[in-house]
Amino acid sequence: MSRPYATDEQYERWFITECARCGRRRNKAGSRPDGHVCRTCIERAVRTRGRCPGCGQDRALPGRRPADDVAICGSCAGFSQSFACARCGFEDRLHAGRLCTRCTLVDRLNVLLDDGNGRIRPALIPLADLLLTMDQPRSGLSWLHNRKGSASAAAQLLQRLAHGQIELNHEAFHTLEPWRAATHLRDLLMACGVLPAVDRQLCLFERWLAGHLTAISDPQDAQIIRRYATWEVLPRLRTHAQHKPIAPGARQYAGDQVKQATAFLSWLRAHERTLSTVGQADLDIWHVEHNNTTVRLLRPFLKWCMSSKITKGLRLPTPVKRQATALPQSERIQLLQHVLTDPMLPLRSRVAAMIVLLYAQPLTRVVRLTVDDVIVRDGQVLLRLGHPPSPVPEPAAALLLSWIPQRDNMNTATNRDSRWLLPGRRTGQPLHPSSLAQLLNNVGIPTASGRARAIRQYVLELPAAVVADALGYHYVTTTKLAAEAGAGWSRYTGGDHLRSPAGWKVRRTGDS
Repeated sequence: MSRPYATDEQYERWFITECARCGRRRNKAGSRPDGHVCRTCIERAVRTRGRCPGCGQDRALPGRRPADDVAICGSCAGFSQSFACARCGFEDRLHAGRLCTRCTLVDRLNVLLDDGNGRIRPALIPLADLLLTMDQPRSGLSWLHNRKGSASAAAQLLQRLAHGQIELNHEAFHTLEPWRAATHLRDLLMACGVLPAVDRQLCLFERWLAGHLTAISDPQDAQIIRRYATWEVLPRLRTHAQHKPIAPGARQYAGDQVKQATAFLSWLRAHERTLSTVGQADLDIWHVEHNNTTVRLLRPFLKWCMSSKITKGLRLPTPVKRQATALPQSERIQLLQHVLTDPMLPLRSRVAAMIVLLYAQPLTRVVRLTVDDVIVRDGQVLLRLGHPPSPVPEPAAALLLSWIPQRDNMNTATNRDSRWLLPGRRTGQPLHPSSLAQLLNNVGIPTASGRARAIRQYVLELPAAVVADALGYHYVTTTKLAAEAGAGWSRYTGGDHLRSPAGWKVRRTGDS
């Protein structure tokens, strides 16, 4: 492409120059008395806002005062370029037509959500209002454009919604592609009330199930799997969703059960068997060929087949449950000291690791905690994990309270009022447990073994029922852990438990 300059000297002089802020040779965007500022530095600096120490006005502070390098406004810095929006006057990065980011987002949404009559489709007005109230409109504009500047998949879906090509119901979103953009858009529609609120993990499972059934080549196998998912797996998930939100791990486990049932039907066909002709010998062969995890995943499907009279009565082996090896207590204490006192670790990882190591909480529960579960009462910080809430000692209490006002992922349209203690990037959703596991793994926290040591230490020091109530565990779980650790109820009270109390005698039948 030809340049509008006659010589390389003119090109170097007028187009590329040394930036007065970063010192790199880049395209110039603005000028000040001591040199030019590149476009990258301008776009970063214009986001800095406050009261200018030079003129005392509240505006963008892209410049630097030469004397002490304090941020000042463009006028005081001597910039020849104006950053004021041509429509609203707000100083910001300017886009086409010299419009700020928010005004550009308004125009873009008006075009995408136009129903053909020069107005936003009435049903989608709540969605437009939600997107326009985000603290960082730059995020919304990036969501509507891909890296090459053309319309993104989200923008295309919005346009189809505006023209009525996509119905406003959950079933219509099960088959939309790409699925990530469609899922995020559905979350937005539920957040603003356009679609009825449904558990997100349930929606993801239903979408996955539709694609999985389509991929099964044998019609009879597809019919069996559809019946199993419709009458066994989905009702269980829906019942769970009525009491509390479905965890991502529960949704994945349900999907693994359906996939394993499909694989078992393929195995039967390869061995010239069907569900109606499979015998105990065939099932024993299958169990020998597969590991314990696969056996555990298939067990609900086989029980459903027998209860539905699809197969005859079969004997199912009891799956073996494997537990994580507990971390030594000394290492747990060292890790707790590390996360509580090392300021170089990310604050989010420190808070999550503290809850895991101190309160023996699985990551699926940690991500479901809200700021309302952190209670300050009479100067004491409490964390609601069970009943009653558990006290938070210092310095863990200070760490927890300092995290709440500076939580991550709070700048999007739907997360700015989020109550999650660990907000995620998805609309109204907490951080995904697998993402949290990766964050803790990056700072050297073994979550499974650390949690195992914490809960075992508690059942050694306290009655199992008390631990269950305080930490939100089932009393059967803590009782089993106490028995494995050799902590029976007899150890919690003093005295000789083999000797009968004074004055006690055996009562026989007929005694009154």
